[in-house]
Amino acid sequence: MDEAALDMAACIQRVRQRDEQAARVFMERLYPLVLKLVRAHLPRWTSEEDLVQTVFMKIFANIGQYSGQVPVEHWVSRIAVNTCFNELKAERIRPEWRWSDFSDEEQHLLNSLASRAGEPADLPDAGSRDLLEKLLHTLNPQDRLVIQLLHLEERSVAEVRQITGWSEPMVKVRAFRARKKLQKALKKLEARPE
Repeated sequence: MDEAALDMAACIQRVRQRDEQAARVFMERLYPLVLKLVRAHLPRWTSEEDLVQTVFMKIFANIGQYSGQVPVEHWVSRIAVNTCFNELKAERIRPEWRWSDFSDEEQHLLNSLASRAGEPADLPDAGSRDLLEKLLHTLNPQDRLVIQLLHLEERSVAEVRQITGWSEPMVKVRAFRARKKLQKALKKLEARPE
């Protein structure tokens, strides 16, 4: 039987019987769809190809569960999107930055911060902003918001209270804890292995 004439139902049946040629045809036909979905939901730390491979491993491991009630593209899409969301969720649980994620300018900036140990630093705006943005992404949305409003937009605690609906003590406590989290994230970067 010609690969082009092989319909998807027959292909899936042959994949279930561990036919390697059918598995290749299956992958070739669905690879563009999986790649498109992975690119749309790609986590920061994950390689595109690694995630595509993970999706196909899950598809082949669960091919026996495919009932044929929906088009195979829908079933594959669901597996691909759920795999991406699981990776994103895992990344949010432990948001970390690796030294290699920073540009040369940002690495220099971190080295400069580490060497000044408590002194106020005159830092270039663009590099500081990029570094701050990356560090802010380690915070949860509420902590990021309070830092943004209080320190970057220089709003008062009363203004932040009005914007967020939190009490003033809540704003102060959240800001304090968010600053501590930022300091901890920066210290982790400063203590990187050489």
